[in-house]
Amino acid sequence: MAIDKTVPTAAEAVADVAGGATMAVGGFGLCGIPMELITAVHEAGVTGLRVVSNNCGVDDWGLGILLRDHRLARVTASYVGENKEFARQYLSGELEVELVPQGTLAERLRAGGCGIPAFYTPAGVGSPVAEGGLPWRHHPDGTAAVASPPREVREFTFADRTRPYVLEQAIRCDFALVHARLGDRHGNLVFDQAARNFNPLCAMAAAVTIAEVEQLVEPGELDPDHVHLPGVFTQRVVQADPAVPKRVERRTTR
Repeated sequence: MAIDKTVPTAAEAVADVAGGATMAVGGFGLCGIPMELITAVHEAGVTGLRVVSNNCGVDDWGLGILLRDHRLARVTASYVGENKEFARQYLSGELEVELVPQGTLAERLRAGGCGIPAFYTPAGVGSPVAEGGLPWRHHPDGTAAVASPPREVREFTFADRTRPYVLEQAIRCDFALVHARLGDRHGNLVFDQAARNFNPLCAMAAAVTIAEVEQLVEPGELDPDHVHLPGVFTQRVVQADPAVPKRVERRTTR
């Protein structure tokens, strides 16, 4: 039986993303973000989303368009410094935010995709990441309404050195939205250089992964040695619109 995971439009691809869903979204800054899929979710009017992504776009692009219209209830990210509306919603208690060290976030997603429920890492030992107390949500007066819990810390001897490690739980999501340079109808994906970033990790960590691809090819056309993400992790593929611009997060000229 032939396997064809292509979907005609981005709107159809995200049609079952419901309010309150958890969603891993690929990209780093504005590099490699699945803009068409994000726009389709926005146009569907979905609210209460709990998003896992390296960052939250900018005020008018990427995940920033969902944030702007108060569609996000919670964000797990490692960097949010380019979005003023994000800071306003977080500090006013409108948005719950879990900040995670970037390498830990990547590994939590990878672990979720590999069936590893938790792992120990030295990142965050001796800081509020391990000790707890980081504000996840604020009261309007600025005090913490919800704070991060303390993590389990254990000592291990590794590479002839004994040191403490903090326990981090894997991340699994209902959906993942990713952007790829190439993809075939079986869902095998190839990412373009730095646009690879968090995309394969997000794709691994979801029950349903939806990929927008710049170029759709037939099965067998991709060299197996060049595939970055095998189709077993992808459930839906949609052809990207070449007219959608690739924005630069911050342009510097002289």
